[in-house]
Amino acid sequence: MEPRLKTRSTPEVTGAIQQLFKGVYAAGLDPLLLGLVHLRASQINGCAPCTYAGVQAAKKQGETDDRLHSVVTWRETPFFTEPERAALELTEAATRIQDGQPGVTDEIWAAAAAHFDETQLSALVTHIALTGFFNRINRAIREQAGKTW
Repeated sequence: MEPRLKTRSTPEVTGAIQQLFKGVYAAGLDPLLLGLVHLRASQINGCAPCTYAGVQAAKKQGETDDRLHSVVTWRETPFFTEPERAALELTEAATRIQDGQPGVTDEIWAAAAAHFDETQLSALVTHIALTGFFNRINRAIREQAGKTW
């Protein structure tokens, strides 16, 4: 399968996206946590290039294979902290809106709010949305796995 587009977006779009990421990373969240969130949302959305790139980036930041292999089954493994579990649950609830799921319930939000302040929660929700944004672009243009950005 060949990608549908060979060129990237305009410099204006790229710059705006970079500003969003700058804001997310300025909120004080652990980059490894953001990597786990990106990976889980990409798995749910079936985005091969984001899953591939997410694993590669997480490894460069020191993430372990045990944890990376277990993100898809995070509930059943001992490898994640309570804040990570709350972030992964929030990620799943915010990502699975098309599956007829209830979305982010008050209980899910409260669990995340027990570990993250408002600025961090805002950044976390933005990061989940940005991941979905890229997942959808990659699926639409048939971007291939094997690239890192």
